[in-house]
Amino acid sequence: MIVAKDVQLENEEIVIAWSDGHVSHYPHREVRIDCACAGCIEEMTGRQILDVLSVPADVFAVDFLEVGRYAIQFAWSDGHSTGIYPFTMLRKICKCGDDHSNEQPSPAQSPRREGR
Repeated sequence: MIVAKDVQLENEEIVIAWSDGHVSHYPHREVRIDCACAGCIEEMTGRQILDVLSVPADVFAVDFLEVGRYAIQFAWSDGHSTGIYPFTMLRKICKCGDDHSNEQPSPAQSPRREGR
């Protein structure tokens, strides 16, 4: 089972180091647009209701919280902070070219920020 071992909020991207050694790089805006909270996705249909054009081009994650041992919640510079990003979803949206669609999360460990 794969978990996030380290999460770094860098200037241009979010970098997540995974327990299997893989490192994923996510542009901030793309992760913000992929938010699946009830304010961004219609719960009954799964249709995106977030107006993508309303998300600033320079939006960035200002902080994150560990959610149990399965997800990350980001606080965004546009004030949005209700989305929960399961590890499995983050792996699926990784643009590395590998197929992460069949991976399962691990309940073993949570991501840690240096200095915490």
